Amino acid sequence: MFVVDTQIHIWKEETPDRPWVPGARERIRLNGHREDPFSYEEALELMDEAGVNRALILPPSWEGDRIDYALEACEAHPDRFGIMARIPQNKPEEGKAMLRDFAQNPHVKGTRLTFHRPQDRNWMIDGTNDWYWPIAEELGIPTMVHAPIWKRELGEIAAKHPELKIIIDHMGIMARCVDDAIGYWVSETADLHVHPNIYVKVSALPGYSTQPFPNGNIQKYVREMVDKMGPQRCFYGTDITRLLGHGITYTDTIEQFTKHWDFTPEELEWIMGRGISEVLNWPIEG
Repeated sequence: MFVVDTQIHIWKEETPDRPWVPGARERIRLNGHREDPFSYEEALELMDEAGVNRALILPPSWEGDRIDYALEACEAHPDRFGIMARIPQNKPEEGKAMLRDFAQNPHVKGTRLTFHRPQDRNWMIDGTNDWYWPIAEELGIPTMVHAPIWKRELGEIAAKHPELKIIIDHMGIMARCVDDAIGYWVSETADLHVHPNIYVKVSALPGYSTQPFPNGNIQKYVREMVDKMGPQRCFYGTDITRLLGHGITYTDTIEQFTKHWDFTPEELEWIMGRGISEVLNWPIEG
């Protein structure tokens, strides 16, 4: 089975010539990530142990909008890493120029937008981000979106820009919701299945359950998402640096789907790697 992790962060230590954004360490702790740097070499070692063929690097917010380290990883291992790049969402001219560059860069498979922090939460509805959707559609740039509270708005954007591929992070769950509290968010996201250009990452799942691994109490919500969206539109992902400090291994995140939960081999083929590879036009070799 070909396995693609749709979300990892890699980063370097903060230094005077590589400053993090204000409040970064508090954000790391709040989101449950480890504070030590996570290198692409370490990521690659863990991927090899678990049998992960590829991973999509989402440059972390605490390093700002820079993607230089992600590019370094891709240049060293172009068959193993791709980038969902960050852009300055509130700077249209700079953002448009970056998107045009990204469209020509084979390592950049798409972008990732966030609408869940105090500074960017309203950018989807106050006009700040309106510039993005038409140019991303024009350039054919798939877009991951972390916007738990704006599901209706995402549906409207998907309908207005039918050629734009929108991939919703973490089943659209609000941060720090766990157990049955995720049900509302999952159902709200799954209802967007009526838009054929919307896809979903079934990612970071152990963090949404307070029960021991394999987190059987949330399987029904993942099942609901797969049943409504279809396995072709649901993508495995880990956000692995949120899990390593909690006794969850990379292999565990795969076996959660393949051994512990009730998915067919055909569903698993799509969920674990084929679906995201087709959406990003990143062919599976061999």
